[in-house]
Amino acid sequence: MENFVVSARKYRPQHFSTVVGQSHITTTLKNAILNQHLAHAFLFTGPRGVGKTTCARILAKTINCDSLTPEGEACDICTSCKSFNSGASFNVHELDAASNNSVDDIRDLTDQVRIGPQTGRYKIYIIDEVHMLSSSAFNAFLKTLEEPPAHAIFILATTEKHKILPTILSRCQIFDFKRITPIDIALHLEEITSKENIQAEPAALQIIAQKSDGCMRDALSILDKIVSFTNSVLTYSNTLEHLNILDEDYFFKIFDMFQEQDLPGVLTIYDEIDKKGFEGDTVMNSLAEFFRNLLVSKDPRSVALLQVVEDFKKKYLTAAASVSSGYLIGALNILTEAEIGFKQARNKKLHVEFHLIRLTHLKQAVTLINDGGLDKKKRVDEIKPVAFKKINFSPSLVESNKSSVATEKTAAAVSISTPPVTSTQNASLHIETAGVTESAKSDKPKQIEEPTAPLPGLGSIKKIREQMLNRKTDQGVVHPLTEELLTNCWNAYLEKLQENGQITSHTNLRMATVKIVDELMFEILSGSRIQQQFIENERIGLLSYIHETFNNIKIQMQILLDPDADKNDIVVEQTLSQKEQYFKMISLYPLVKELRDRLNLDLDY
Repeated sequence: MENFVVSARKYRPQHFSTVVGQSHITTTLKNAILNQHLAHAFLFTGPRGVGKTTCARILAKTINCDSLTPEGEACDICTSCKSFNSGASFNVHELDAASNNSVDDIRDLTDQVRIGPQTGRYKIYIIDEVHMLSSSAFNAFLKTLEEPPAHAIFILATTEKHKILPTILSRCQIFDFKRITPIDIALHLEEITSKENIQAEPAALQIIAQKSDGCMRDALSILDKIVSFTNSVLTYSNTLEHLNILDEDYFFKIFDMFQEQDLPGVLTIYDEIDKKGFEGDTVMNSLAEFFRNLLVSKDPRSVALLQVVEDFKKKYLTAAASVSSGYLIGALNILTEAEIGFKQARNKKLHVEFHLIRLTHLKQAVTLINDGGLDKKKRVDEIKPVAFKKINFSPSLVESNKSSVATEKTAAAVSISTPPVTSTQNASLHIETAGVTESAKSDKPKQIEEPTAPLPGLGSIKKIREQMLNRKTDQGVVHPLTEELLTNCWNAYLEKLQENGQITSHTNLRMATVKIVDELMFEILSGSRIQQQFIENERIGLLSYIHETFNNIKIQMQILLDPDADKNDIVVEQTLSQKEQYFKMISLYPLVKELRDRLNLDLDY
């Protein structure tokens, strides 16, 4: 039985010209070899499976070739090339830093570097996965890497350049490898299938190229698996089945049903997808990628970002032309929310169905305009008349308003007045404006011109305040500020504070002294500044209570510090500690102490 060799090893490039997708690096290396401008240390960095180690081996082989081609390639004829191809070259040493990452391993390497090559001009040391070296190993390698012998060349390869010490990076010539494009991978796979006599549809190879995510090694591994699965006959359908990928025809069907708002059809297709074993997050992710492809298909400048099978490109362009960018962005927003909340959802299928329902009715929620964007709320430029409520003027004031308007036609004055009100009448609001009296008689709204007269002065504001004060006092019987009434009001407020649990305020107000100054003023004398501050904090509540009790908002109060506070003997109830309470109790009831002594009790104060 013939030994099988995987495609990744069998078709590994042997020359710079066969390296796929890294022409910017291979051209530089070939020119450096032809011009003899080789550096003593190289660092190849990039994603996995893009040709870093392969280029390092090709470079090591080409450097020692005895007869280079005019293009800078190895001849494969000389002794050096033959020994390298057979794996018997003494001038090329490969070291896996993942398993040889200690200081001792690097010291052994530096000892070998001192020995010159037996044949050829250079000894090449390839250190793969160099980021796995320890910090001590890196430090031990620094001096040799900076000043190696003339015959030594180091080629370092890594997928994680950020883990390498800056002192190492500064001593190397760095080459950044990029991901291989799906087009290059598909062409390379087509070339291999033709050599192996494998029947492969171009769409199947393009799917493999997209699934490999820019890694040629992964693409070749997938190809080997599918060839074994399909018995060397690759079709689009069996490739999708083997890679567990949803057919994009499903998404085009769902998209058409979204446009028709066919909810039963959408749910039926999703149920069919679910029965095939596809998880809900996979469906949402694939559908989001579908809408992303539609969005990049909207503009010719972004069509190059559309990486799909060639047979579907026309479908994407046609579908993208039928919807707006706003609709696609809204759909992507819904699908992003669905993916975020999928892990927290208990009923996964219901979670996906709910967002499919939102997508089905999304077109109904989005209003389109001619340019294909979202329809914003339209501004109303025309001026609409404002309807004012009819104001009933008292007959006496209407007559006075007419006379004032006749004498002052050029000035507009606004005043608020309140006529005397009895217990059975309500106060009415009167607004006097030049030119408004006649229009107020009509129920139909009319356009009011802006007043050209100046605004009322400070005198008018003062008058308004006085009228508001009079209006408050006229609503009921005003009680005079007397000693008896003030004392009753004061005691009532203290009871209110005690009921509300405001013990501190209650205590400070109870300790203060109240004194009437005149018919609209009284004083509160406090015994200390701290007490004065506590009373000041109760100013608003106390004054409001007094205004309400006396029905007079003109009453004011002052909070002063009593100059005779030190002379007054104010008895204040103090809270006793547990120990003090015990001694006070036994002084009043001696039998309690006798009981404690007889029972030999210990007290916990």
